[in-house]
Amino acid sequence: MFFDTHLHLDDEGLRSDLEGVLTRAREAGVAYLLTVGTDVESSQVAIAIASSFPYVYAAVGIHPHEAGSVGEEAMMEIRNLARHPKVVAIGETGLDYSRDNASRLQQEALFHQHIQLARELALPVVVHCREAHGNALQILDREDVQVIWHCFSGSPEFARECIRRGHFLSIAGPVTFRNARRLPEVARAIPLEHLLLETDSPYLAPEPYRGHRNEPAYLPLIASRVAELRRMPMDDLAQATTENALRMFHLRPSMEDER
Repeated sequence: MFFDTHLHLDDEGLRSDLEGVLTRAREAGVAYLLTVGTDVESSQVAIAIASSFPYVYAAVGIHPHEAGSVGEEAMMEIRNLARHPKVVAIGETGLDYSRDNASRLQQEALFHQHIQLARELALPVVVHCREAHGNALQILDREDVQVIWHCFSGSPEFARECIRRGHFLSIAGPVTFRNARRLPEVARAIPLEHLLLETDSPYLAPEPYRGHRNEPAYLPLIASRVAELRRMPMDDLAQATTENALRMFHLRPSMEDER
């Protein structure tokens, strides 16, 4: 039984085949899914989908790429959406210095607002971070908030810093790539109680589907590679990472999945 802790079911390709995507996921053993917003519209869609399926949950937030184009009204709407009962996390939010979509000051200001909201609601914050790990960690160090590093891409040394702070690290499809360098070491080093799994569908499909549309049914491929790197049974990895996610999102296993 797996928990896909980060994907985007609002994506047009996934939404157009939503029943099929979710059926294939369940058949592959993916018992729970967290669909994640990147702006107001996708956050609204995430909640609508989560409301239609008991095993799907939602996160709401505004991606750092959008920080330069959103106004106060957008963040006010995210605050309203965050109170929906199917919302179990805030994000994705964070810092991305790999592109010039928004200034660093704009991204940092928006990141702070998400963190404050997560603290108010006692929800974890889902962090997107590219080429900004030091700055993101500095900001998080000022706040008492639960942290999930989505699609972790930092160094093994940075991973240890995050773990020392009690953060959770989520591993995605790149761990299966033939040219993966640091990530296999990270996947081996993360203590099991800090590890999560995700697909980030429709992005970053694992081998052998790299370059194609990703979907949650491929999560066992990621889990298989992580289990291989850690030299442990995949069933044990699935159980531990699912329990981690349920605990992080304050969820209980459904009666159906306990049977």
